[in-house]
Amino acid sequence: MKNGLYSIHMHMLDGVKGRDSGVLILRDGVLLGGGPHFWSIGSYTVGNGTWKGQLSTDQHTSFADPFVRPLFAGEAVASGFSGTFTDDAAEAFGTVLVGQRSLSFHATLKRLADA
Repeated sequence: MKNGLYSIHMHMLDGVKGRDSGVLILRDGVLLGGGPHFWSIGSYTVGNGTWKGQLSTDQHTSFADPFVRPLFAGEAVASGFSGTFTDDAAEAFGTVLVGQRSLSFHATLKRLADA
């Protein structure tokens, strides 16, 4: 997996309504990223076309719409993921632990630039 700046689009699975988009910087096994409401930090390892890792995510800005309820309820959460990658893209399936509830997600990444 090439070091770089990636866009990320996440969708919750198993009937849970939720999605998020942002950017990630992947560099030598470390990932850093965020978007308009959340930030994440974590680590990853790569194999032959596969990758896996973990990240912590927290909310940095509240939602302006009072009817929007964040899945993480303003709490820091931990996630684990695994997936595949090519030179310019990656995908991953993972699980995020929110309190005592685990939620599944699918993420797609597109390489935007060197980093």
